Amino acid sequence: MSNGPISLDEALASFDALWSPRVVTRVNDHDVRIAKVEGEHVWHVHDDTDEFFLVLDGELHISLRGPGGEHTVLLPRGSVFTVPRGTEHRPYAPSGAAILMVEPTGTLSVGDRHDEIPDHVDATTGHALGG
Repeated sequence: MSNGPISLDEALASFDALWSPRVVTRVNDHDVRIAKVEGEHVWHVHDDTDEFFLVLDGELHISLRGPGGEHTVLLPRGSVFTVPRGTEHRPYAPSGAAILMVEPTGTLSVGDRHDEIPDHVDATTGHALGG
């Protein structure tokens, strides 16, 4: 972890992998992660934590399933959204996006419960920046 300022543009330029978040810093017991995304992630649930999203570039869609059925939240650049704990969701970006997420350190990117993980999705607790 850096003790100085971190340029998110430079951090994003340091890797190409999709759906493979990098930890840019930590705040108390939470990771601040960035990721490049395109296409679909996997339907998943984080049982014990909310998941915060900030769209840095592009547009992110987050489909949500709940007692009232399924709906999608559309997040253009600069938008934030928090998926409540226990909510089944699937992020996707038809044209690609760059996102920032905040979640407790050690949180698996595919949640506690998930569908089968496709090859293009990295099931990780986050990689070190530059790693």
